[in-house]
Amino acid sequence: MLGEVARQEFLQWLTHERRASPLTVEAYGRDVAGFLGFLTGHLGAEPDLAALSTLRTADLRAWLAREAREGKGNATRSRHLSAVRSFFKWAARRHGLNNAQVALLAAPRAKRPLPKALTVAQAKEVARDIGEMTDTAGLQARDTALFALLYGSGLRIAEALALNVSDAPMPGSEGMLRVTGKGSKQRIVPVLPAVRAAMAEWLRLHPSRLPDSPLFLGARGERLNPGVVQRTMRNFRRLHGLPEHATPHALRHSFATHLLAGGADLRSIQDLLGHASLSTTQRYTSVDAAQLLEVWHRTHPRG
Repeated sequence: MLGEVARQEFLQWLTHERRASPLTVEAYGRDVAGFLGFLTGHLGAEPDLAALSTLRTADLRAWLAREAREGKGNATRSRHLSAVRSFFKWAARRHGLNNAQVALLAAPRAKRPLPKALTVAQAKEVARDIGEMTDTAGLQARDTALFALLYGSGLRIAEALALNVSDAPMPGSEGMLRVTGKGSKQRIVPVLPAVRAAMAEWLRLHPSRLPDSPLFLGARGERLNPGVVQRTMRNFRRLHGLPEHATPHALRHSFATHLLAGGADLRSIQDLLGHASLSTTQRYTSVDAAQLLEVWHRTHPRG
């Protein structure tokens, strides 16, 4: 059976047995067709199932290399390989095609997107004015304290919402906070005086002063839901004209980026963020460089 005939049969199977969406069928059909088209030129003839069963790793890498030369990124090539793997799995079950090389071939690693930080002015605006999104004094104080903490200490949302009343540092204290991060790893982070003051104001209005009560409460007295925090930020950014990447997690990115721009070393930022690997923290060097380049393009006479 020729590869093109098998491709058509594969698409019929996707449509009628797997009930894949029309867009998925179209994309898989296009990706597998591109693969078979490459093999026609690479092998000198349209491949049949026998030819597909004898493909070597070098043949598959040649296909991915050709796609790279055509300007296709890692994410696109990885998606194409996924479609081809699905085609080979189907052919193995339906027609006994046996070629382990496709499954063993490592997919191109997509580049992780750079974290998007807010400007210093934007981050300060959020921390200062986010409380205006609610009508009651208690909720205003809660949101001001929470967002000040996210930007001032670089916490993840889940880390901040997991805090209890007993965890909050008080004004006049050393201002250190014990945070439980990913993998239940704990770290100590400093809390700025302005953030401690915001948290103290929230605690003054907090409905429960029991030590094991959630520090940040929802409207019904339960631990605050992350979705509520995200919705508050979404409404704030639209009202204030902030970019779409202005999310609660972007405040953590802003914390790291602004520290780096201010001269902090990567190891210190790694400890403050609770990253297990320095390579994760090093992504912020690219962010800072990208921002410097953007400023250069915008302000230099020859930019």
